[in-house]
Amino acid sequence: MAPCEHVLTPVDGVISRMRALDAVLPARDGVAVFNRVYLAVTEAVDQRIDAGLFPDTRAAIALDVRFAERYLAAVDAVFEERRPPACWRPLFASRHHPGVRPLQFALAGVNAHIGHDLALAVVDTCRTLACEPADLEDEFDRVGELLVSLEDRIREELTPGPDLLRITDPLTHLLGAWSLERARDAAWTAARALWALRRLPEVAGEFTQRLDTAVGFAGRMLLTPLPG
Repeated sequence: MAPCEHVLTPVDGVISRMRALDAVLPARDGVAVFNRVYLAVTEAVDQRIDAGLFPDTRAAIALDVRFAERYLAAVDAVFEERRPPACWRPLFASRHHPGVRPLQFALAGVNAHIGHDLALAVVDTCRTLACEPADLEDEFDRVGELLVSLEDRIREELTPGPDLLRITDPLTHLLGAWSLERARDAAWTAARALWALRRLPEVAGEFTQRLDTAVGFAGRMLLTPLPG
């Protein structure tokens, strides 16, 4: 395959689903705000897969798809009037709140997806490919580097107002307590722990539930309504 040749992969399927969501959700809807951010990230990953920039293309595709499926399953649960995982509930509950700003919606979605879904996606991928988390570390790091590189752009695009005024904005202080890079590092640790616990399903289930709850709590803090 030539480096820039595009070949249809399962990643294109999840991109299509996110584009379909983008087409039907109101622009100000908090889920739509996150969906646009995540769509941009997934498209960038897809471009890097096509360019051969991942050490193991098959592993990169599997991880990216398993990861996206976690988010899409949460969306499906809400559309079908079922309860999504606790980590996603704050975003869906606050998606129309006029006192929550677009940047908060975006980062609350990133928090749920990185803080909870990423660890489970690593385990899902290990089971799919019959490998260990260590075998996915390069792919995990490449995707993580892309996410971190986009964080500043996300903040810049979704934070209104002159730079000189931002230090006095309560949003600046609220978001200063959260870091995508730290969330990514914690997700890797959680994935390794869950893989080590795979033969202890009761303990693994409790660990997953507590992780879900903790990430949901952080999401509620990120979505604190703020003055305009």
